[in-house]
Amino acid sequence: MLTVDFDRLGLRPGERLLDMGAGGGRHAFEAYRRGADVVAFDQDADELARVREWFAAMKEAGEVPEGAEADVKEGDALALPFADGEFDRVIAAEVLEHIWADVDAIKELIRVLRPGGTLAISVPRWLPEVINWRLSDDYHNATGGHIRIYTDHELIDKVTKGGRPNDGTPGTAMVYTGKSYAHGLHSPYWWIKSAVGVDDDGHPLAKAYHRLLVWEIMRNPRLLRAAGKVLDPVIGKSLVLYFAKPLEASGS
Repeated sequence: MLTVDFDRLGLRPGERLLDMGAGGGRHAFEAYRRGADVVAFDQDADELARVREWFAAMKEAGEVPEGAEADVKEGDALALPFADGEFDRVIAAEVLEHIWADVDAIKELIRVLRPGGTLAISVPRWLPEVINWRLSDDYHNATGGHIRIYTDHELIDKVTKGGRPNDGTPGTAMVYTGKSYAHGLHSPYWWIKSAVGVDDDGHPLAKAYHRLLVWEIMRNPRLLRAAGKVLDPVIGKSLVLYFAKPLEASGS
């Protein structure tokens, strides 16, 4: 299930795309299907091994256009091993809320994006996330869990100013182009989990709602698509922001 709208991102066949914090690879797979030259980047070697296997399976099954390429790369979000302006499109979906030095990560995302390229960042939306934190300390205190809750304004401000570097140097200014919300059906599930225990997968209410989400993901029924369109703007779990890097970018 995608969080980022690829049409809004503007991805075209043959373009180079970085999926930073790729995790299980859902956005990287979609970019590959669309004919991009994809790099799935993460610090989890096991996740990347599975993503690499799926890339190979997709190619073997004929699911990708001729000329599309895909690879994985392990590393640190604060020191991306790529050249300045190497990518046409960059995605960072549900990543920044895990990173203490988020402004440094933002600078790196902008650095590797070419002038004229586009960037999509998604994070947990403020209200659904606040409710989860209020209901359960375990929800956000887990190792590697969420360490902050963003407001729309805060994250837009950090990105449009190119991050606020710890050393006080200016970052490359970005142009904010719009936002959307996603996964409205998922917020109630996490409220339930936070209320009954985030590790209690056997709770009847959590199990029942999880079956609903599996139905949504696997079958994408019309009823749930309609429900999502209504709920996404109201309680969508994810905030998605879109930015463009000016053709004449200021120095970073």
